[in-house]
Amino acid sequence: MRTILTTAIAAVALLAGCTQGNAAPDPAPSTAAPASTTAPEPVGRYVALGDSYAAGPLIPTTDLAGGCARSDHNYGHLLADALDVTDFVDVTCSGAKTRDLTHVQRPFGDARIPPQLRAVTADTSLVTLTIGGNDLDLFSTLVRTCTQLRSSDPQGAPCARRLATQGPDLDGAVATISRNVAAVLRTIRRTAPDAKVLLVGYLRLVPDQGSCVGLPLAAGDYAEGRRISQGLDRALRQAARRTGTTFVDMYAASAGHDICADTPWVNGNVTVREKALAYHPFASGMRADAREALRALRR
Repeated sequence: MRTILTTAIAAVALLAGCTQGNAAPDPAPSTAAPASTTAPEPVGRYVALGDSYAAGPLIPTTDLAGGCARSDHNYGHLLADALDVTDFVDVTCSGAKTRDLTHVQRPFGDARIPPQLRAVTADTSLVTLTIGGNDLDLFSTLVRTCTQLRSSDPQGAPCARRLATQGPDLDGAVATISRNVAAVLRTIRRTAPDAKVLLVGYLRLVPDQGSCVGLPLAAGDYAEGRRISQGLDRALRQAARRTGTTFVDMYAASAGHDICADTPWVNGNVTVREKALAYHPFASGMRADAREALRALRR
């Protein structure tokens, strides 16, 4: 995933126009915060943590400096606007693994990003987190390895065969990611014992049935793609349950809005400048994340 981000963002920075390719269109980004009929408790300091699915690379306006590709219309910003937060700190960073929350992250080149958890202080009242997809290269297995194997057997399941014989073992990966995320959540709880913590899951990429050019998997590997995505969702759900953390299940919430849908919340395999990095959320996906997070806070 780090390689994908480095290559794509560097290319985008040099482009003067957009490359549409087979990417599905996304509705124009809205500047309005998600509606809330029942206001949650006032929020003082809110810290947003996580990887690219929290950072929102290439959703306008994205800050490419420093290597994190962080959008000012990611779900953290939308949520902060909706809650009228007085002190909002966004340290999300594309390419982050759970280790990068407690260690220096090196997105590319000489860039050095401080550990994200440094932003969480004792007086923090709200924390959101999306993390785990880059651990053990689980995300890149789906969007890079599986798509590259398609040409070897377009009607078969070459990715499923590769994973069965060479790994990674999905059950083992799910268990490891769950432990990693749970450890981070416990650290947040110790540091900010009075904070509300939301673990925000990942939007779905793979349709329940059918296929599309935006997600170029072999015919038999769409099922494997679903298995990988569901495994990641399960890992986060387990981590939340073990630590008593509120889980915002975006896999369930994004049903019917996968890459192949008529109204996708996630971009396909072609990076679209000023809309979304390949295989990453559109502005509509970020708005959906913010809406579900607000609902979780109201509950």
